[in-house]
Amino acid sequence: MPEKTARVRRDIGHYVNDELRDRYFAAGDVLFAMGAPIRSERDVETSFGTTHVYRYGPTDPAAESRTPVVLIHGSGGSSAQWYPNTRALSAERPVYALDTPGDPGRSVQREPMWQPERAAQWMDEALDALGLDHVHLVGSSYGGWLVINQAHLRPGRLASVTALDPGGLEKVGLRFFVWIFASLFATYAPKSWRPRLAAWLEQPVIVVPELRTWIQAGVRAFRIRRPAPLPLSDVELGSIRTPFYLIMGKRSLLVHPKRQLERVPRVIAGARAEIVSATGHGPQIDHPELVNARMLGFMEDVDSLAPAAGPGA
Repeated sequence: MPEKTARVRRDIGHYVNDELRDRYFAAGDVLFAMGAPIRSERDVETSFGTTHVYRYGPTDPAAESRTPVVLIHGSGGSSAQWYPNTRALSAERPVYALDTPGDPGRSVQREPMWQPERAAQWMDEALDALGLDHVHLVGSSYGGWLVINQAHLRPGRLASVTALDPGGLEKVGLRFFVWIFASLFATYAPKSWRPRLAAWLEQPVIVVPELRTWIQAGVRAFRIRRPAPLPLSDVELGSIRTPFYLIMGKRSLLVHPKRQLERVPRVIAGARAEIVSATGHGPQIDHPELVNARMLGFMEDVDSLAPAAGPGA
């Protein structure tokens, strides 16, 4: 009898084929090489699949005992997106970057985890498997929703949360999806057009060749299978007691920055909120030196007020 082909689950993200996956990995490796040296990689098991984890620094052995940073990337990407940030962060603290199951990284998803309770369980299990009991959690875009959700539902391991132009504050509107598709098409524009398109769309992907190649490879290689996250209500946000820092791009199309600049500190006790000018959805990519310094300063302030527990694994 002919061999049966395994069915692809409709609720699980997956690669189209091995060849496209490997091309995407190769493009991501170029970005990783532009950031801090990776000290080690490992896979940890959770109820939702295998999570691939990258470990960086610190470069100063004396900083090994400091509260570590955990990075959660945005939708449609992987930990490679943190290449502008890993050198600065890992110079001062241990850094762990997690590939989110359901996105095109090296993690392998087995069960859906887009539901808030499941997403929080996944992250808690991953941090537990890494031996991390006290961390500064940083998330961008969809990863921003994941870290806000964690602070709401399972804050026990969190020293602080930094959300970079995050999902989870407002319903994802049509303008954001139009911007995503326009940005993708702009990556194929003639080279002479790209600087103007990048400025118009606030999209650094268009003018950074390595980023452009990586994004294009990911779109071809991977199929995401999850809905956009629902925004947290004022009551849900108001339950957060973890030190909280919100950084948004002035021309963000995912959130209304001025609206959230007023709202978040009002509903989350002690929260900081800031708008970075001359950027849209990627402040940590457009202005890495500024954002890295602000994040590290925030973490330093948190640690000085509440001495950290051990750094874990």
